[in-house]
Amino acid sequence: MPNQYIVHADLDAFYASVEQLDNPALQGQCVLVGGDRASRGVVAACSYQARKYGIHSAMPMTMAMRLCPDAIVIAPRFARYREMSDKVINVLQTFTSLVEPISADEAFLDVTHLVTRGIPLTAIGEKIKDQVKSETGLTISVGIANSKSVAKIASGLNKPDGLLVVEPGKEISFLAPLPVERLWGIGPRNSKRLADVGITTLGQLAGKPDTWGTRQLGKQGPELIALSRGIDPRPVVTERNTKSVSAETTFPKDVGDPAALSVELSKLSLRVAMRMDQAGVRGRTITLKLRLANFETFSRSETSASLFSHVIVIHNTVQRLLAKELQPERKFRLLGISISNFIDQGQLRLLTD
Repeated sequence: MPNQYIVHADLDAFYASVEQLDNPALQGQCVLVGGDRASRGVVAACSYQARKYGIHSAMPMTMAMRLCPDAIVIAPRFARYREMSDKVINVLQTFTSLVEPISADEAFLDVTHLVTRGIPLTAIGEKIKDQVKSETGLTISVGIANSKSVAKIASGLNKPDGLLVVEPGKEISFLAPLPVERLWGIGPRNSKRLADVGITTLGQLAGKPDTWGTRQLGKQGPELIALSRGIDPRPVVTERNTKSVSAETTFPKDVGDPAALSVELSKLSLRVAMRMDQAGVRGRTITLKLRLANFETFSRSETSASLFSHVIVIHNTVQRLLAKELQPERKFRLLGISISNFIDQGQLRLLTD
């Protein structure tokens, strides 16, 4: 018998779903939450109706509108999303005190105590879904397994409004046929590295020794191989001490075009703003990380008396920092943004009061 039973609860198209909930006229519509085209904005989230057109998060808004000219574009309302996220977390905490939010729209729950009382896993998942729906109006997809990584994969396979239980002992057979990119921790670069050596499924990865993993994927290789075998002893952690929030991207080819760099900064600014909102923090210091084509890496920072929180303010600030580094023939391999020097939500409330 496994030592733990973990639920991964993931709200469906969260930002867009909140907008549709607050404005019933948007139900069934192609809804895009994000920046406008004029500011080289990107899609923060989109409804499932929009996804049918091939639209996805982090896509430039201009491209999304070409795919669906009738789409309805809405500016993000992070305070409202945080409010709804808190309501969902409150619902989840009625099932267990061991709840670990990992973003505004997803969380892990340790429900081992419910299982030991004889409550079936499927019944737990159905009750979570029903209670979130009845108390918030939002739909949530649920995966249940004996580890975080397997539960997270399970929740994503039957979206939207899905429930998938991976019974104890079935982890290897469940994971084996899935593409490697389904695994939490394998992004596009690692996926390509694995494909180049003929590894496209988690079953193939699971059959490799740790030494091979280190050689192909670096120090995280053995851990990824263990995860591909369903081995993940990480517990649900209820508290985190966030000191900075960051996002970065490495380009497939070096980039020197200012317009292209601005688009990437817009995407990164949105990711950082969303992550700060998810963590419930605001920061006074912003740092732009840059890596040149020759791998020279440096950063430029700015500290303000006011707080960096709004995506437009973040983008304008890093755009100004980047402009000072632009030179003819200079190309960049990596861009990154981080926010630090935090004030938490409790302090923000005190300042507001």
